[in-house]
Amino acid sequence: MRFKKLGKTDVMVSEITTGTWGLGGGGWGEFDKAASLKALNTMADLGVNMIDTAPVYGDGVSEEITGEFLKGKREKIIVSTKCGIDIDAPRGENRRKSTEEVIVRGCEGSLKRLDTDYIDVFFVHWPDPDTPLEITMGALNKLKEQGKIRYIGMSNFNVELLTECTKHGVVDVLQPPFSMVDQSAKDIMVWAHQQGISSVTYGSIGAGILSGQYRSLPELRERDVRGSFYGKLFKEPGFSKVQELLSAMDKIAEARKVPLTQIAINWVCQKEYVLTALIGVRTDAHAKENCAAMDWSLTQDEIKILDAEVERLFGSVD
Repeated sequence: MRFKKLGKTDVMVSEITTGTWGLGGGGWGEFDKAASLKALNTMADLGVNMIDTAPVYGDGVSEEITGEFLKGKREKIIVSTKCGIDIDAPRGENRRKSTEEVIVRGCEGSLKRLDTDYIDVFFVHWPDPDTPLEITMGALNKLKEQGKIRYIGMSNFNVELLTECTKHGVVDVLQPPFSMVDQSAKDIMVWAHQQGISSVTYGSIGAGILSGQYRSLPELRERDVRGSFYGKLFKEPGFSKVQELLSAMDKIAEARKVPLTQIAINWVCQKEYVLTALIGVRTDAHAKENCAAMDWSLTQDEIKILDAEVERLFGSVD
């Protein structure tokens, strides 16, 4: 396993992090709890020392399963979860709220579901345009002073909002989307890196499309995350662009005798402005395959080939 230092702290984080959005359903289809727990434990056994979850993933189910996984190993695992989406609010209402009351209540709920006394990294999941960031940061700073959270993070924030946050406290971590097929957050990641703020990327393998699993347009169920949140990749013209990128990845995979997923993971992790890449797992086999990506690195020539294709098909990279 490879490790990098989290921001300005002395905490070392594995270059891949276990993502748990798919646990408990939540738009990812059926799941097997026993198989999922086995996969989480395999990731930990192979050196992955961070796990990321959120209350909204399965409306608390993901955090509960994460809590089961943490038993007997809490001190060895860096745990991140989120606030700012009020899962107690009725569906159909605006649930993105970062008031002090919602943040504090959300933290208490997460601590209970995770069955822990503290959260290592506490992210605001999405910006709340109706609550001043001074109020949001004030609530987070109080939780930090109380020892209920260790580090403050922002997910899906732009440079302007992140800059405002830093006026009211220390922000240690950013969680943006980033992959070979999504460069939308690259500028803020580079800026954050220059400020000593680490990036934990999500969507690192494009909802699985960079694994090569989808060579023809799949028929996705209604409310499937791949067809909604990652919809541009699973419909034209995005899908055909992905297939062109997969062709370039296929050549490297064939020469190296590795699965495409490991190429996608390394491409993200080898960017200097990336701390760690979130990778979702549901099976033991996937866990082992993901972790094996850390046993090797792309060469500069391979990165140049991939960067050229990424830039041609999806926009600027480095």
